[in-house]
Amino acid sequence: MFENKTIVFVSSDIVLFPNSEIRFEISSNYEKELFNSVSETSHKVLLVNPYDNSNLPDIMMLPNIGILANLTLNMNMPNGKNKITLVGLKRINIFNYSIDNNNMYYAEYNEIDNQRIVDEHYKNILIKAVNKYVNKVPYVSNAVMNKIDLVDNINDLTDLIISFLPFGIEKKKKYVIELDSYKRCNLLLSDMNDDIKYVELEEKIERQVEKEMDNVQKEYYLREKINVIQKELGDSDGKDSEIERFKKKLNSLKCPVNIKKRIKLELNRYAATSNNSPDITLIRDYLDWMFNLPWNKYTKDNSNFNEVIDVLNESHFGLYNVKERILEYLAVRQNTNNLKSPILCLVGPPGVGKTTLALSIAKALNRKTTKISVGGINDEAEIVGHRRTYVGANPGRIIQGLKRAGSSNPVFIIDEIDKMRKDIKGDPASSLLEVLDPSQNSHFSDHYIEEEYDLSKVMFIATANYIDQIPYELRDRLEIIEVSSYTEYEKFDICKNYIIPKTLDSFNITSFNVQFKDEAIMDIIRYYTKEAGVRELERKISAILRKIVKKFLIDKSIALYEIDSKMVQDLLGKKKYSYNEIDKIKRIGVVNGMAYTSFGGDILPIEATYYKGSGNLILTGNLGEVMKESAHIAFSYIKAHANDFGIDLKLLSDNDIHIHAPEGAVSKDGPSAGVTITTVLISLFTKKAVKSSISMTGEMTLSGKVLPIGGVREKVIGAHRASIKTIYLPEENKNDLDEIDNKILKDIKFIFVNDYQQMYNSIFKRS
Repeated sequence: MFENKTIVFVSSDIVLFPNSEIRFEISSNYEKELFNSVSETSHKVLLVNPYDNSNLPDIMMLPNIGILANLTLNMNMPNGKNKITLVGLKRINIFNYSIDNNNMYYAEYNEIDNQRIVDEHYKNILIKAVNKYVNKVPYVSNAVMNKIDLVDNINDLTDLIISFLPFGIEKKKKYVIELDSYKRCNLLLSDMNDDIKYVELEEKIERQVEKEMDNVQKEYYLREKINVIQKELGDSDGKDSEIERFKKKLNSLKCPVNIKKRIKLELNRYAATSNNSPDITLIRDYLDWMFNLPWNKYTKDNSNFNEVIDVLNESHFGLYNVKERILEYLAVRQNTNNLKSPILCLVGPPGVGKTTLALSIAKALNRKTTKISVGGINDEAEIVGHRRTYVGANPGRIIQGLKRAGSSNPVFIIDEIDKMRKDIKGDPASSLLEVLDPSQNSHFSDHYIEEEYDLSKVMFIATANYIDQIPYELRDRLEIIEVSSYTEYEKFDICKNYIIPKTLDSFNITSFNVQFKDEAIMDIIRYYTKEAGVRELERKISAILRKIVKKFLIDKSIALYEIDSKMVQDLLGKKKYSYNEIDKIKRIGVVNGMAYTSFGGDILPIEATYYKGSGNLILTGNLGEVMKESAHIAFSYIKAHANDFGIDLKLLSDNDIHIHAPEGAVSKDGPSAGVTITTVLISLFTKKAVKSSISMTGEMTLSGKVLPIGGVREKVIGAHRASIKTIYLPEENKNDLDEIDNKILKDIKFIFVNDYQQMYNSIFKRS
């Protein structure tokens, strides 16, 4: 190793590699003076590329790696410039820069000895890659291929290849300062591969463009040929005859004046547009939409109350609130002619008949019906349409639904309004506001139609499963009608009076051939279905009757089949569902809560135990966040009132308490388990058992106040099914019992509380 000092040529746009030559011209006095100084001394100059791409940079912006070069030519040219030729010698390591009074840069450097013998594996890979690159990338000389075999070290091999390839200045600078020759080799392979991919992509695009051009020319040729053939045959011009048809339609079209003007304008555009123009199809599609929309087509409502009631009762059992609202609408409608249609929203669990009820309303009113589903929609253009400038544009689902209905006052069903999504494409719920708001929908404008359409006569009926998931801005415009799940008794009546007769008729069987006993119907409801509605119940009845039909064909000697509980199990197999039933045993640390699911109500036994520990609270049973909070509130409440309940605080601090809700596979959440968990813990620590015929529900606060809860109807029905005799409810839920059948109410004793102390006195001081 030895140290040297030489003058530095700083350049941001000239890159030189060892064993390569570069020629360029200079014109500035500074550069001429620099190279004249080189010529007068050793003919050696150090070429470096600054980090900031400046030709007179700060010393701190100069790299510690440069190319030592030999100045082989410095010729004065007639144009006042100097012609320079540099030959690269080697990379050197710079350890110090300096600058003199003439702003000339000098560098002290050490030579680098990192010559490595060529690895044949690397050499073969490079040769294949360079050969592929030369064949693929245009304007690349293949002269490099003849020189590769003459190189015996990997350092010179990579420098040779890089100097020949048409990489950009910035990319080449990376290779200058990279000392590790194998890293340069890998970087070289990567860059060549990227260039090849780019070239292949360009070739693919060019082929596609060429193909499209060929198709356009082919289409033009065929269209012109058709025109010539039609003229030779004496046929009339197809476009002209189509325009005549459009004009006849326009004369007979009943629509607002502004719509007729718009159609005339589009017809004139259509006539003036060449057959070969891509716009002609867009204009024709727009005209088709304008002619086929039911601008002034209306159906007459059925004003006979009795007929409406009969139709609604034939299709649905119960649902008195919904039916009453429809009758109220008709009553007011008869009293005035300008009443705007209501915006109803039927909310309830899947399968309770929301959509079929809406269809029945349309049938009762003698209106046309149309239906769209907005579940999962996240693009507002689905509601208000795409602008005609977009390829494949169409009107939104509202206009499409009206076209299908063929009427401007249909019953328009909007399904799954609670499942719309908002994202970067827009907010469809906000777009639906213009449709559902009575103060706006008389001037609804679709982006594709670009003209106002009156939706005020349309009766919109939305459906949703969960009221809290309906966007707030929409909920404010809707008249919410809750369609709750059916009770067992309602399902029994529906099955006996509707499902069985309808299914018998569809199977061409009479009630003289097949009869269902009441116990069999109730078993099917309880043990083979678990739903809020009756869809699965109808499928099970159909499954039984299919098997009966097969039996009739096999053994024609049997004229009557009576379906009882045993036969149900023979035909449908083992019981599919089982509901929680009280175990008739009075146990410590076990209390019956009440749960509400989309399938109806059920009791929820909650268990607790404790063992030596440090006061930790362990919760299991697939509990949700809200239910876990209820457990912590109950635990804190008991700690704060331990003396009132006769509980030793050391039991709470020296033991771990485990609370478990059975059926871990079923997720459970909600605040209504607060009083149940509190009662379980008091039972556990006071060693007082709670009667198994008792169940309870209610939300607890830290001060012991019992707050009202939801789903009372379903919970009470589930408790009744499990043979519960006494139910504790929040005081504020007393009015909810009005919705429950008297058959259930007479079997259960209800105790209403507004503070947990009342519940404690009733359960533990009297038990």
